[in-house]
Amino acid sequence: MPTPTPLVLGHRGASGHLPEHTLAAYELAARQGADYLELDLVATRDGVLVTRHENDIWGTTDVADHPELAGRRRRATIDGRDVEGVFTEDLDLAELRTLRARERLPQLRSTAHDGDWSVATFPEIIALRAALSQELDREIGLYVELKHPTHFRGLGLPLEERMLADLEAAGLTGREAPVFVQCFEPGTLRRLRDELGCELRQVLLATAPGDVPADLVAAGEQVTYAELMSPDGLGALAGVLDGVGPSKLMVLPWAEDGTLGEPTSLAADAHAAGLVVHAWTFRAENRFLPPALRRPGIPGDGGGAGAAADPAAHGDLAAEVHAHLAAGVDGIFTDHPDLVVQALRAGRGTEAG
Repeated sequence: MPTPTPLVLGHRGASGHLPEHTLAAYELAARQGADYLELDLVATRDGVLVTRHENDIWGTTDVADHPELAGRRRRATIDGRDVEGVFTEDLDLAELRTLRARERLPQLRSTAHDGDWSVATFPEIIALRAALSQELDREIGLYVELKHPTHFRGLGLPLEERMLADLEAAGLTGREAPVFVQCFEPGTLRRLRDELGCELRQVLLATAPGDVPADLVAAGEQVTYAELMSPDGLGALAGVLDGVGPSKLMVLPWAEDGTLGEPTSLAADAHAAGLVVHAWTFRAENRFLPPALRRPGIPGDGGGAGAAADPAAHGDLAAEVHAHLAAGVDGIFTDHPDLVVQALRAGRGTEAG
C-alpha cells in the first residue's frame, strides 16, 4: 500500500555533506529531517558489524596511509566480481579503529572532513538513533542493509544473526520497531523471515532490470530483478516482503532527449501487492541527474555563474523528487536529506495554496 507521507531516508547519513557512514553524517541526517538513517553492514574478522558501503575499504578510509594494514591489500571475488582492496573481514575491530573515514566522491564533494571520524559500529549507530530520537522528540528509524550476505556466510561470518542480536539488545524487534531490513538478495530476506523468525519490515532492493541477485547466481538460478519485480515475482515473495527498493530508473527511466520519461508499472504493481516503494538514490549533483535537470553553477551552491552542467554543481533535485512521488514512490533514499525535506515542504505549500 502507498504511504500517506513520503519517507526521507538519509542514505549513509547526510553523505552529500560529510563522509558517508560516519556518526557525524548520521547525526546531521537526523537534524536535517531524515525519518530513517540508512546504513550498510559488513563484518570484521572478529565478527563485529560495522557500517561501510563495501567490505573493501581502500577508497573510503586512510588505510593506504597505514603500512601495517595496507600490506594486506589483495584480490578477491565478491559476488562474482573481481575486486582488489583491503577487506573488513581481514581486519579485527581494533585494527579497523586505527583508520579514519574519507570522502568516497572527492571529485564531486568536499574532502575537508577527511580523517575527522573513525569507522562506526552498528551498536554505536543504534545508540545514536536512540539519543537523537529523545533529543529531537521524534522517532528516528534505522534502515539497515545487509551487504554481501552470501559472501560473508561463506566466510563463517553470517550477518543476519549478528544484526538481529544487536537489534534485540536494544529492544528493536517486532513489527512495530522503527526498523526496515533491506537486501539485494531475496534468499537472505526469506531466511530472515522463515528460519530466524524476523518480524521486522523487509525490503528487496533491485539494481538494473537484467541483473541477477548474487545469492541466486550462487545457487545456479538466473532470475533477474525485472522478473522479481514483476507481479508474479512479487507474488512469489508474499509473506517475505513489506516493500521494494528499486533503482530510481526502474520507476522513472530517462528519455532519449534527457528528460524524465514515462513511469513504468513498478510502483503500481508493488502497491497492488501491498508493498511500499522506496527508490534510490537521489543526489543533488548534476552528475546524478538527467540532463534536463542539470544546472550551471558553483559546486554545491544550487546555481549561479559557472561552467554549464558542472558535474559537481547542484541541479534541480526537487523536480526529480516530485516526479518520482507523482509516479508512486513512497520513500526517497537521498544523500541530501535537507534538500529533499525542503522539496517536500515546498510541495505541500503549493498544494495548500
